[in-house]
Amino acid sequence: MTHTTTFPAARTAVLTGAASERGIGRATADRLAREGWNIAILDIDGEAAALAAKEIGEKHGVQALGLQTDVSDEASIDAAISRVEAELPPIVALANIAGISSPRPFMEETKEGWERVFAINMTGTFLVTQRVLGGMIDRKLGRVVSISSISAQRGGGTYSKVAYSSAKAGIIGFTRALAREMGQHGITVNCIAPGPVDTDIMGGTLTDERKKEMSKDILVGRVGTVGDMAALMAFLMGEDAGFITAATYDINGGLQVS
Repeated sequence: MTHTTTFPAARTAVLTGAASERGIGRATADRLAREGWNIAILDIDGEAAALAAKEIGEKHGVQALGLQTDVSDEASIDAAISRVEAELPPIVALANIAGISSPRPFMEETKEGWERVFAINMTGTFLVTQRVLGGMIDRKLGRVVSISSISAQRGGGTYSKVAYSSAKAGIIGFTRALAREMGQHGITVNCIAPGPVDTDIMGGTLTDERKKEMSKDILVGRVGTVGDMAALMAFLMGEDAGFITAATYDINGGLQVS
C-alpha cells in the first residue's frame, strides 16, 4: 500500500526528556522548531519543560508546550499527550529521549536500580510510543526516533554499565520489531546509537581533561556534541527520511565501527 509522505505545514513533534539546557532533547527541539515544527516537551521536571517550551516558542515563532510527565507512568503520559493533541497541531513525529544512566557495577546493582533504569529507558519508550501511535496510524503518517547507545553495541565501556547497556540494547530490538508492524501505516521507526556526548548523563559536565581521555580512540578526535545528535534526529524525523526504517544509526565519531 502506498502512503503519502507529504507533511502538513502545521505539525507537532513530541520530545521526551527534552528540558535540560545541555541535553540532546533540548538541542533537537530547538532545531526542529527552527525548521517549522511545533514542539511538545515532556519532562519529569515540569518547570524546566515549561521554560524550555516558552524560550523555543518565542525564539522560532512556533507553538510550544512544556509538560511535567513521568514516562514510567501510563496515566501521566496519557494526560500529557491528551493535552498535546487538544492544544497543538497533529503529532507527526516522536523523539524518545528520556533516559537515565547507571555506572554501578553489575555485582553491586540492585533490583530496584535495575528496574528504575528499565522503567525510564525502555518501558517509558514503549508507553509513550504506544500512546502517540494511535493518531499516527489514523493519519497514515509518522516518524518515531529513539535513542539507544554505543553501550548497547560495545557492552558498556564509556560510562554506564550492564543495566543501562541492556536497556539500550532493548531499544534496538524494539525499533526493528515495531518498524515491521508500522510500515503498513506509513510510519517509520528508527533509533540512533550515540557514542560519548558532552551532556550531564555522562556523570556531569565533561572537563577538558576527561574529553581528551575519552577522545583517544575516536577517529575524529573529539567527543560528540548535542548539535551533532540533533542534526541526525531532525533528519530522521523529517519529510526526506520516508524510506528509512528499522535502522540503527551509529553516531560516534568512529569509536565503534560496525
